[in-house]
Amino acid sequence: MPESRGLTGAQLSRLYQQRFTEKELRFKEGMWKIFCEEFFQDYVESTDTVVDLGAGTCEFINAIHCADKIAVDLNPDVERNIRDGKAVIASSSAMDEIPTGSIDVVFTSNFFEHLPNKEELVATLAECHRILREEGRLLVVMPNIRYLPGRYWDYFDHHLALTHYSLVEALTLEGFRPEVVLPRFLPYTIKHSRLPRYLWLVRAYMKLPIVWHIGGKQMFVVARRAAVEPV
Repeated sequence: MPESRGLTGAQLSRLYQQRFTEKELRFKEGMWKIFCEEFFQDYVESTDTVVDLGAGTCEFINAIHCADKIAVDLNPDVERNIRDGKAVIASSSAMDEIPTGSIDVVFTSNFFEHLPNKEELVATLAECHRILREEGRLLVVMPNIRYLPGRYWDYFDHHLALTHYSLVEALTLEGFRPEVVLPRFLPYTIKHSRLPRYLWLVRAYMKLPIVWHIGGKQMFVVARRAAVEPV
């Protein structure tokens, strides 16, 4: 799962093992399979090399169809969670094991809010820019603080609060060209949701974008790696 400066890999492992039950993890796996089928696959080609940044339990990277898969996380559990790909135990701002310009798509979900500050976010975006090929895509899903009450801070490892406006500014600063900005996309969390956990409801939600304007508390942003290096 997402990294936090000051927490060791062992601490991250304990934290996220405690956060979700086995039943919740099974539901998340089915949910992300639907997310990929109904939405995210449109942004990923079958020939792409994809990095899942802050991959954690690897629901996205295990469900997406692509040529090569890389799961990046500081939590060592990622090594056993990825099914058909490579695990890289590394900080998001120092993915030295991944060659420059070798990645087609970097995907990250519910990760940037775990970074300790905006300086670390900038360093992470710069590293994403480095590993992406020219015109490669960065896909970001994260809570939009503009639409969230205090529940955002209920998690010990939440540090960085962003809106879609501030995220776009950061992306532009680091040499990305935003192409898609959905301020409201997915609901915030399944952990404390009052909605029944049925996968057919998840599929129905994904097929009705008009509902996203009501239930969406997380943003979705797609940005291209610009040809010119960031200043």
